[in-house]
Amino acid sequence: MISIQNLTRHYGSTVAVDDVTVEIRRGEIVGLLGHNGAGKTTMMKVITGYLEPTSGRVTVDGMDIVTQRNQVQARIGYLPESAPLYNEMLVQEYLQLMAELRGIPSEKTDAAVARAVLRTGLQDHLLKPIYTLSRGYRQRVGIAQAIVHSPDFLILDEPTNGLDPLQIHTIRDLIRRLAKSSTIMLSTHILQEIEAVCDRVLILINGRLVRDADLQEILSSDAIRLCVKADSADVRRRISALPGVHELSHMQGEAGPGDYSWWTIRGDDQRRLASQIVETSVEAGWSVDTVAHEHRTLESVFQQLQQAHIHQQKSAEALS
Repeated sequence: MISIQNLTRHYGSTVAVDDVTVEIRRGEIVGLLGHNGAGKTTMMKVITGYLEPTSGRVTVDGMDIVTQRNQVQARIGYLPESAPLYNEMLVQEYLQLMAELRGIPSEKTDAAVARAVLRTGLQDHLLKPIYTLSRGYRQRVGIAQAIVHSPDFLILDEPTNGLDPLQIHTIRDLIRRLAKSSTIMLSTHILQEIEAVCDRVLILINGRLVRDADLQEILSSDAIRLCVKADSADVRRRISALPGVHELSHMQGEAGPGDYSWWTIRGDDQRRLASQIVETSVEAGWSVDTVAHEHRTLESVFQQLQQAHIHQQKSAEALS
């Protein structure tokens, strides 16, 4: 388990990571999501021991990343955003070097390299100089060096950055396979990346952790969307009176067909509530176009969190 307690990291007067506390459990694929400059790379560099925290503490299976750095790094595989490849070397030479630097005994090096090569699909490229490989295959070499020592934890910083759609699909499949034996944390600013491979999402905005939840929990919604042609006051009165309704909002600026308008209703037991909305609409004589469960996307959740964060900042500035 990776335990992060009150992690803060400054670059001079700039706060890159701001008081983050979170735990990464074994077997998870955790996506670290945020805009460029949100603090994702800094957080990963601290977890992997390449940077020290300004304050706070990071432990990996109980070992402190500052005082027991070598032991922790032996348990972690790390792919930086720009993989540190020696382009003039052959793929096989490079991976053998990485295995040696990882402290793998010489008699086990060939087996370790072969295992990493098979897992990343590099067997047809072993005797090629790295500089001759496509971007996608160079990324595979970067992942191979990260897993050559069979780490318990794998940290991937923007693993599909700059790849074409086919290469992205291939790397995603590889990440899913690697998750069978390693706990994985990957960072990205690409929302589809999280939805495609992750079980859990951590959302960073300006260095602060604003959401930590399972992906399905984030995407689930307790809301029903209603598109109806009716008097707004009548809709508000009748729908608000239904048992179990917690919130009713008129979607300003979101026009329906003709004179129809959109409403969002939140409450208990969506199936029962949807039936009640239909019955109420029929009794009231409204013309209904749509009654449906709200479909949330990670993009909409991310935008809502960003807007809430901006609002909080403005409120804090106004009070100060």
